[in-house]
Parts: sequence; structure tokens; C-alpha cells
Amino acid sequence: MPGSECAHRPVLLDEVLQALAIAPAGTYVDLTFGRGGHSRAILARLGPAGRLIALDRDPQAVAAGRAISDPRFSIHHAAASALERVLDASGVRLVQGVLADLGVSSPQLEDPARGFSFRSDGPLDMRMDPSRGPTAAEWLAQASERQIREAIARYGEERFAQPIAKAIVAARRRAPIVRTRQLAAIVATAVRSREAGQDPATRTFQALRILVNRELEEIARMIPAALARLAPGGRLAVVSFHSLEDRIVKRLLAAAAVAPLPRDLPLRAREMPEPALKILGRARRPSAAEIESNPRARSARLRVAERTGAPLERALLERIGPDAWRS
Repeated sequence: MPGSECAHRPVLLDEVLQALAIAPAGTYVDLTFGRGGHSRAILARLGPAGRLIALDRDPQAVAAGRAISDPRFSIHHAAASALERVLDASGVRLVQGVLADLGVSSPQLEDPARGFSFRSDGPLDMRMDPSRGPTAAEWLAQASERQIREAIARYGEERFAQPIAKAIVAARRRAPIVRTRQLAAIVATAVRSREAGQDPATRTFQALRILVNRELEEIARMIPAALARLAPGGRLAVVSFHSLEDRIVKRLLAAAAVAPLPRDLPLRAREMPEPALKILGRARRPSAAEIESNPRARSARLRVAERTGAPLERALLERIGPDAWRS
């Protein structure tokens, strides 16, 4: 199929391995297996008693994972937010590290049949799990002009959302919008200008992909679950690729890194409770050399945090929810 394992290049690989500080006998989770670049590198650092549990909601990724013959490794067809269910089924309570590499993978982008990219013509699908939920074409066929406008503005941060939505509704009256190049051409008629080097349809395709896969909701559910299952000293590493993802990750981690204020204030500083999380440095970016060899790494950011022994106010994180990107 297009986009083989060889073509997939894990982003920020060395930085992720350093961030996870892998203990040879530890148990780790890769929430987004993809084609296994990060997972294989983690396995190479684990000892005989170590364990790696991987998840992915893409059946093709799961099939690639099942080709790994290693008793320390297992892969599950599940969304990242299903982490706790998978750990329970695996007989695991706490883990020493969790990795999430967000967004769409290179094999998904490069396979025209998946409908993620307008660079090759294909069905307008965009589902990471093709067995569940409506396709992008099905959503566009039934959504109102207002819903289309709001989705493109919200998830694509597209300033031409209104004319694009109007053009989509006008075009679907003439014929169903079912192909990637067909949608890209419609968007191009409505966008008056665009940043150098960016196709007019880029932001619209991003918006539809995020909406169809409920990606921001997934992040908002995934991070509280991951933090709840990290052992003290365990680390969470999250790689994001656009500002909406990164804002949610940043805000959720920041909320967990603030100790809950005691009711009987004022207290002396030494009596303040410990936060549940310690953020380890600023967001890390790929080197110039990595960007040159893998241009898709350009927008990547890696955020890393370490679990303390303090209780986690999970309810607070869950209240923040998928609208954290607005802040």
C-alpha cells in the first residue's frame, strides 16, 4: 500500500526517547502506533522484563503492529482515549511512560484511498478508523452552511470560512462532493489569497479531518487518562503538529502542574501541597537537520511532564475539555 513502514519517519525520535527516560524493566504505552517508529525504538531500549502496549484506531496501523513478533509487545485497535480500558484488559494498573504522537501519519496522508490529502485524488473519507463514523463527504452532504462555516473557522482557523462554506453549499446543489480534488477546487474558488507555499484548501482539509475524527475531544480525554495511570516518576510525552492541539496539551498539563489551594489559607509556603505534575522544560522543536530531512517535522512540538506522588484532580482536567484551545 502507499506509505510503507520504510517511508514513515518518526518525528523527534531522539528527543522522545530522552524524555521518556526509559527504564529497562518498565511498562510503557504508545497511544498512537502509526507505523511503529517510536515503538520499535522504545522496544530496543527495554530489557527482558520490560513491556510496551500500543494503541491505534487505524486498522492498517494495527495490522502493521501485529507483524512485530516480540513477547514484550502488544497492540490494540483502540483510540488513545481508551487507554484505561486497554490497561485494565492487559492487567496493568500503572505505567512508567506514555507517548502520544498526535495528528495524521505519513502513510495515511500518502494513501489516496484514505482521503486525507488533496495532492492525489481520492474518496473524501478522512476517517482514521474507516470502520466507524461518517466520512467527510457524508458530513458535508448534511451539514448546514453555518455548521460548515463554524467548523472551518474553528478547526482550520480559516479567515475565509464564510465564502468557503457558501461555495461548498452552492456546489453540492449541483453535484455531491465526494472526491478530494473536487473539494479542493471548490475551496480554491472561494479563497482570494493565501500564504506563500500553502494550498488554498490546506486549512479546510485540516478542519474536516479534526472534526470527522473528533481529534480535540480525543486529546481532552486522553491526557487526564494518561496522567491517572502514570506511576510516580512516570513521564508523559506528547508530540503535536498544529496550534489547536498544542494549546490543549499545554493548558491541560499546566492545570495539573498547579497544586490545589487548601481551604484554610493562608499557609506558609512550605505547607503548600505538591502538584500532581511537574512540567519538564519548554516545548521542544525539531532541529534544522531533522526539518531538512523530514519537512513534515517542521511544525512539531514535544511537551514533557513527570508525574509526582500527589493526588490528581482529574475532574478539573476533564472540565477544561476540548475547548481549551480557545484560551
